[in-house]
Amino acid sequence: MTPTLENQLERDPGMPASSWRLRSDAWEFLRFAVKRIALEGNSGDALASDGEIRRSLRALETIELYWAGFGQRYVRQIGELLAQGDAAGALDRIGRVVHRLRRTTVPGSAEDSFDEAELAEQQDDQDPRPRFEVLLVDETTAGDRDALYAESQRLRSSADAFIYDFVIVPSADDAIAALLTNPNILACIVRPGFSDRSRQALSRDLRDSIELAHAQQPGGAPASPRSALASVHRVMQLADTLAALRPEVDLYLVAGAHIEDLAGALTHRFRRVFRREDQLELHLSLLRRVSHLYDTPFFSAIQDHARRPVGVFHALPVGRGGSVVSSKWIRDLADFYGMNLLLAETSATSGGLDSLLAPTGAIKKAQDLAARAFGAHRTFLVTNGTSTANKIVHQALVEPDDVVLVDRNCHKSHHHALMLTGGRTAYLEAYPLNDFAFYGAVPLNRIKQLLLDYRAAGRLDEVHMITLTNCTFDGIVYDPERVMAECLAIKPDLVFLWDEAWFAFAAFHPVTRRRTAMAAAKRLEGRLRSAAHASAYEEQRARLFDPETGEPRDDTAWLSERLLPAPDARVRVYATQSTHKTLTALRQGSMIHVYDQDWALEAEYAFHEAFMTHTSTSPNYQILASLDLGRRQVELEGFELVQRQLDLATSLAQAVARHPLLRRTFRVLTAHDLVPADYRGSSRPMPLRDGLAEMWRAWDEDEFVVDPSRVTIEITRTGVDGDTFKHQYLMDQYGIQVNKTSRNTVLFMTNIGTSRSAIAYLIEVLVKLAQRFERDRVAHGLPPVASDAEEMPPLPDFSAFASAYAHGSGLPDGDLRSAFTDGQRRQLVEYVTPEELRERVGGGEEPVSAGFVTPYPPGFPVLVPGQVITAEVLDFMAALDTREIHGFDPAKGYRVIR
Repeated sequence: MTPTLENQLERDPGMPASSWRLRSDAWEFLRFAVKRIALEGNSGDALASDGEIRRSLRALETIELYWAGFGQRYVRQIGELLAQGDAAGALDRIGRVVHRLRRTTVPGSAEDSFDEAELAEQQDDQDPRPRFEVLLVDETTAGDRDALYAESQRLRSSADAFIYDFVIVPSADDAIAALLTNPNILACIVRPGFSDRSRQALSRDLRDSIELAHAQQPGGAPASPRSALASVHRVMQLADTLAALRPEVDLYLVAGAHIEDLAGALTHRFRRVFRREDQLELHLSLLRRVSHLYDTPFFSAIQDHARRPVGVFHALPVGRGGSVVSSKWIRDLADFYGMNLLLAETSATSGGLDSLLAPTGAIKKAQDLAARAFGAHRTFLVTNGTSTANKIVHQALVEPDDVVLVDRNCHKSHHHALMLTGGRTAYLEAYPLNDFAFYGAVPLNRIKQLLLDYRAAGRLDEVHMITLTNCTFDGIVYDPERVMAECLAIKPDLVFLWDEAWFAFAAFHPVTRRRTAMAAAKRLEGRLRSAAHASAYEEQRARLFDPETGEPRDDTAWLSERLLPAPDARVRVYATQSTHKTLTALRQGSMIHVYDQDWALEAEYAFHEAFMTHTSTSPNYQILASLDLGRRQVELEGFELVQRQLDLATSLAQAVARHPLLRRTFRVLTAHDLVPADYRGSSRPMPLRDGLAEMWRAWDEDEFVVDPSRVTIEITRTGVDGDTFKHQYLMDQYGIQVNKTSRNTVLFMTNIGTSRSAIAYLIEVLVKLAQRFERDRVAHGLPPVASDAEEMPPLPDFSAFASAYAHGSGLPDGDLRSAFTDGQRRQLVEYVTPEELRERVGGGEEPVSAGFVTPYPPGFPVLVPGQVITAEVLDFMAALDTREIHGFDPAKGYRVIR
């Protein structure tokens, strides 16, 4: 066994951030070590004295408590066999576990070496049905556990669509640890006899994570019961903690006496309450609930349609392969994509397929299931991307002359949507990262200051919505709950649109979920209802308002405190999501999530009109089916996939930072590079690298955090720019695709489909490229390129709207629609070359852009219609060497309003 693995096991058994890998690697390396000893024929004394093996077995015994099966028993038996000098017997046991973890066939062995329960478990491994695990929280004996396992075997039926195994833990702490480490758990049964604290030898990181989980509930860690009431309280407290960690996990209570009284008190926390003898009903409930998660109503309808013989007298010749299968010239379409794709193509909205524009059947049910999965009040499926989703939300919520605060470096669809709606645009400036040629996010105090400026000008009533990108393309993540709470404290009826195009995956991890719009909206609504919040609000109001005049005090007080909204503030939150970017869905598959307390009164009609306006009457049914399936996947295995994604990204960052050659050529940007110190409290540059608890603290406390699934690497020392590195080196030579570069950085994004092999290949490629760059420098006698060798022009702030389109009150909002319309009138527009434009600006003129100018990268409009063109903008544009700039003609120049 390698020292690295042993040290990791000894230091951090059961580490949540990488338990999926740590567990399998530990068994694999244990197999290797014992096999080596068996081949060498060492004595029992030698085996017993092998410290690496003994420490690994201790660590595995801790880890295996949180997984189904007989892992802990195997570990103890392996230790006994090794102590007796029976390396062959130990190796056989280890091999069985390894094969089960790999999901391969377990090799044959002497059956008399296993007890009846273990033999049944071996037979289970051959069962092809989907398998999940059920957590049982209760103090039990080994006999109790065997009896429970035997009973679950007896209750199984060949008609069951799924099978499950039990994970049995004795304490509340262990229940939390199990949910943090085992993604296979989809249900939890709580019995009141559990203890509070774990007796396991847990790592510091896992213990800290357990304390953080307890602390997220108002009551904190559970107290020892002294009465029946205290017992009920600790059961409720554990239920709340587990539900906050993994909301997709169903909770059931199994109790003895007085369950009728308990049912009334615990209904909203537990799906059902059972007596211990109701084993069959509990068994059926567990299977039924997972069948609800597994249900894909629209995909099932598409499958049924494809198998049904029909006569097509409708649109779409390609439907059911009609125009393809009889053709001599395009048969390769069916050969490549398969007949199922063609059989599933239809323009019909009958026969169970439903209409996206007015769903009442399968699509409506699919949307309801998506809302459940993402924690929304309602969800809408979108088949033409988040660009359209953004336009739908803007048109539904924004009336002409409403002021909308929007981060300027947001996706271009927001700018276009504001132009379409006629809302007045007030741009918010994100903090610039000039060293890397991209922006961060908008500091909360800037948003608050602008709202206070509107209040001082008597125009706060005009401000209707705030639009922010969470997380940004480069991985900067807001704290939505804090942003919304403090903004609502200034204007209690604000609407929020969070563009989560790159953040759909975050809803399925206990730490990242808290910074999604829907989870933040739910927590904020709960806070506003609490008596503690009402009391704290009144205390703060006394400090922020003059008691004699009732007027607000100066802005300094409002900016220095973390503001609390009034208890009657309205929670109106929308999130648009490019599901296809980070979860399983076909391209352009997106969702709109709604958490709006005033939906029926304020938004419903307008939203449906906007949805009809922007949605095709012939939506792609294959995209809808993929969204339905993607929702099923994340509800059943999203935690496992996201946890693996984050861990693999951390492994990539660590590999680059530690490899002697790679760190001479590349540099991984951390939170210290991407988030200024004023906006973070955490001192750790990459919190997840130090454990889940460290990441949890940062995501709980810091104004901005960095999405650990993205790894931004600075490449200045290669001597090539990001665009060249992307195309000529990564893509052309090695087939590695990346989405975004800046002048001196490359962004590597992991996703739920990233594998360990893919990470290993990328590291291998980076090593080869680093070697090549070093050879080229030596061959040409060039010194190493300094990391700050090239000074880049600063990112330009939004200058201002020209006076013809500005409000005139000294505030920054402007009329984007009027400027865009003027830019479409040929008689009002001229083309001006960059050189001539620079002369005009130098001469004191203020040229006005007639359209959007969007370079890729950085991917947001550097100029918008009606914006004054400044020297800073021209300097930045001149320094860009990107291949793609929308709205700029190199031959003619910039479009300028005369």
